[in-house]
Amino acid sequence: MSLDQQRRTEGLVALALFALTIPAANWLIGNIGTVCVPNGPCLVPVAPGISAPSGVLMIGLALVLRDIVQRRLGPLAGFGAIVVGAIISAFLAPPAIVVASVAAFLLSELADFAVYTPLQRRRFVTAVFASSVVGLIVDSVVFLHLAFGNLDFVAGQIIGKAWMVLLALPLMHLLRRRDERLGLMAA
Repeated sequence: MSLDQQRRTEGLVALALFALTIPAANWLIGNIGTVCVPNGPCLVPVAPGISAPSGVLMIGLALVLRDIVQRRLGPLAGFGAIVVGAIISAFLAPPAIVVASVAAFLLSELADFAVYTPLQRRRFVTAVFASSVVGLIVDSVVFLHLAFGNLDFVAGQIIGKAWMVLLALPLMHLLRRRDERLGLMAA
């Protein structure tokens, strides 16, 4: 397999996984948690004494996967993934939170895109970290405000998403090192 084919294949795999995080997040928020709030989300502990809607785990992962899509397939594909992700979110989110889900997804992924794009060529791991932090904060504030009219779970949302980003960073470092070794640079 040529380096271009490898880069494209990795980008398509990241795109498929990115798309899967959206239905997974919507399913988790309504079905999995240590407690499910009546007319509200199912919650999971993310730190001692702090809980968050369970979908946060997939959203943190989505931010990182979108960065990989852009690294492998280019900025246009990264932007296209955001648009497709918003459409998927609109169809899969529970009716009561569809506007919150779509708005939070679009705004957080666009914020991630805006931070990641200028940084990624020279500082890939830093770009993933910085863009994901910006994206997860935007996602948390927008989603909670629109879905529930308050920011009661904002700390848990941010912490839960940050866990997924932090878990992904060593893999991003390895990916960058392998890319340098193989000459498999960003699109």
